[in-house]
Amino acid sequence: MINNTPSHLALFLTILFSLVITACNNNDTSNKNGLTALQKTQKYNKETTLTGRVSTKKGNIKVGEITVTNSKNKEIAQTLVNKDSHFSVTIPAGTELPIILTFSSTANSADKDKLVSVAIFSALKKYDINDLTTLIAKKAKSLGGYTHSNMTIAADSTVGIIDANKTSTGFRGDPTSQYGGWH
Repeated sequence: MINNTPSHLALFLTILFSLVITACNNNDTSNKNGLTALQKTQKYNKETTLTGRVSTKKGNIKVGEITVTNSKNKEIAQTLVNKDSHFSVTIPAGTELPIILTFSSTANSADKDKLVSVAIFSALKKYDINDLTTLIAKKAKSLGGYTHSNMTIAADSTVGIIDANKTSTGFRGDPTSQYGGWH
């Protein structure tokens, strides 16, 4: 039984706090900048259909294919962009996130762009692929990978909205559709 004197309580709390810190440090992952980032690996528990639209600054893209890969560049799924610039792709149950949705033009396409969007949350099902999502993905990768923290930093530094114009979430509008489906 613990004595309730202040010194015993302080010792107990110090030991408890030390155990919590030790447990946290044993489960951390560090990026190349030495910053600690804890992120639980998410996965799709059941077969999931992702949808979205492909576009560039020039407009909607109507011909091309979407290849879905995991972070180890293993192909998971593939689909075609339809004539109204939309796509739908089924992701198998058990697929771990992040996954990368890459648009590539086909041989008969006038567009020669390669665009990317990254899925990091299993709850989101809509992922647009465009110039902005590509810039964000490239920036996040250069920061050490596709984590929530890196994607947020990449979006904030890529979008360039002045602080006075940001909403409480940090972005104007719905980040689900504006930034490729994550927030």
